[in-house]
Order: sequence, then structure tokens, then C-alpha cells
Amino acid sequence: MESKKYLEDISQIKDLMNKSSRFISLSGLSGILAGIYAIIGAVAAYLFLLPRNSDYVILHSWNFRMLIAILIAVAVLSFVSAYLLTTKKAKKNNEKIWDATTKRLLVSFLVPLITGGIYILIKLNSQHYGLTASLMLIFYGLALVNASKYTIGKVKYLGYSEIVLGLLCAALPGYGFWFWVLGFGVLHIIYGSLMYLKEAKA
Repeated sequence: MESKKYLEDISQIKDLMNKSSRFISLSGLSGILAGIYAIIGAVAAYLFLLPRNSDYVILHSWNFRMLIAILIAVAVLSFVSAYLLTTKKAKKNNEKIWDATTKRLLVSFLVPLITGGIYILIKLNSQHYGLTASLMLIFYGLALVNASKYTIGKVKYLGYSEIVLGLLCAALPGYGFWFWVLGFGVLHIIYGSLMYLKEAKA
């Protein structure tokens, strides 16, 4: 009996140490909303902004500025939703949302993401549009994988999926828009739904 109790105590201590060094998992609903925002943004871009011929969107044109605005809007809405829903989840579970672990997670996530964003802007400024969707998927996936060691959720698998999609996108030029929709829209909804179902069972 004492041996069993000792093993249980060790298991509990290990679990507490693991949680203290990792950020709480993001709300599954925030992943679903991020996917919905991306799909809505993609539909708006497809219907009103993307050219109907083979010509690329000209840099500094009204269309290009609106595309950037849509991307920023999707990113901001996704971030705000994730923050609000994760904060609500943390309060419900009596967990901290802002500590040293959160700072490490943000740094791990933002360094590859900002690096990728700057690199993409440099390529766009050179009017190299072809690999934009691929680069966005790859750098976003790398950011997720890099930050996954500081979070409890299975974010790394979403990151791996984004990287694979990005590489496929690079190998299949001409389908960047659809790969973007699949990566930022459909994959987020699938991942968020799986996390949401897991939360409901907990």
C-alpha cells in the first residue's frame, strides 16, 4: 500500500511540474473561430480582389492593400478570440495566464513568425508573389512547432501539418490560394474541433 501511495505521489508531483513549465492549452473554440475567420477572409478575397486572369496582383495596388488588410484582420480576430477564450478557460480552471512560461511561449512563437513575415514582405517588394502562400504556411508551422514545447495542447501536430502543406504548395505552383484556405481555414477548424471535443469530455 505504501509503495502504491508513493508511486501516486511521484506521478502527481511529475504532473504538477509538467503543468508549471507549460502554458495551458488553447481553447478549442478559438481554433475553430480562427479557421472560420480565415475562410471568410478567403471568400471575400476570391470574390472581390483576386484577378480573373493570369496576371498577378500588382504591388501597391488597391487590391494588394486590401488583401493585406484582410490578412491583418484575420490575424487580429484570431489573436483576440484566442486570448479571450483562453483567459476564460484559465479562470475556470484557476490557472495563470501570464507568467514566465507564457513569455517563453510567445518568444518561441513570434521569432519564426516575424522572421517569416519580414522575409515574405521582402519577396513581395521584389514582386515575387509565387511562393507567398507556401512561405506563410511553412513559417507559421515552424512557429507552432517551436512554441509547442511550452504548451499542453497538441499544437505541434498542427504545426507539422502546416509545414507539409506549405511544402506541397511550393511543389504545386498555381494552387497557393487553395492551400492557404486548407492550412489556415480547414486545418484550424479540424484541430479546434478535436480540442473542443477533448475539453468537453474532461
